[in-house]
Amino acid sequence: MPEEPAPTAPGAVGAAALRADCDNCFGLCCVALTFSVSADFPVDKKAGDPCRNLRTDFRCGNHRELRGRGFQGCTVYDCLGAGQKVSQITFGGRDWRGHPESAAEMFAALPVMRQLHELLGYLNEALALERARPLHGEIRRALEETERHSLTGPEELLRLDVAACRAAVNPLLLRASELVRARVRGKGGRGNHRGADLFGARLKGADLRGADLRGAYLIAADLRGADLRQADLIGADLRDADLRGADLTGALFLVQPQLNAAKGDPATRIPPSFTRPGHW
Repeated sequence: MPEEPAPTAPGAVGAAALRADCDNCFGLCCVALTFSVSADFPVDKKAGDPCRNLRTDFRCGNHRELRGRGFQGCTVYDCLGAGQKVSQITFGGRDWRGHPESAAEMFAALPVMRQLHELLGYLNEALALERARPLHGEIRRALEETERHSLTGPEELLRLDVAACRAAVNPLLLRASELVRARVRGKGGRGNHRGADLFGARLKGADLRGADLRGAYLIAADLRGADLRQADLIGADLRDADLRGADLTGALFLVQPQLNAAKGDPATRIPPSFTRPGHW
């Protein structure tokens, strides 16, 4: 049977905390991040400058027409719940407009928190994988430590070596992945595609069950009808990958921004905890 992660395993961080809640965020991603004129954005914006679409209530004034007006990059981005945690916990509900003296710290905290939330999501998933049960004790301790980092004050959060946190967690996630994939590898999953350059690759209908695609460059790859069940997709670049009709149920360490950046259709099968992107 396919390995389907449970919504929330015992000891895991609540799934809702790892989803963006714009109602409880002060539009941090609309200010803290930088972007340049490109296929993803029609204008330049420096980090710390509010986006021209940001309203006084911290909501986007162009939310329903972002793609049509050239702001495709906004529809791909997902803070994974970091925005509301920085807004409501790290800074205790103080917004950057009302407290400009804290604005720079708030903006710097967002990318740090987002990386921690990404790790929390991966660890949550690993903790729910039955075949990774021998590692659940280690995973739970790593999750508790990562959550503790995410609940510190601004100064400690900004001093945190996030790269070291990722380096500590990654081997554990890899071991969990290997335990799951060992019994489900398809014909295309036997090779190691970790970090592979698969830009524009013709993989239509490919059997990639249990494949190691960690960090693979799948930009604009043709994955129509491909079987990606239990494939490890951590860090895989799926920008403009064609996932029409593909099966990603049970795909390991997939995150919402990867789906947002890809192309799909109603026939694309995704894990039940994910949201089908509006442009599919």
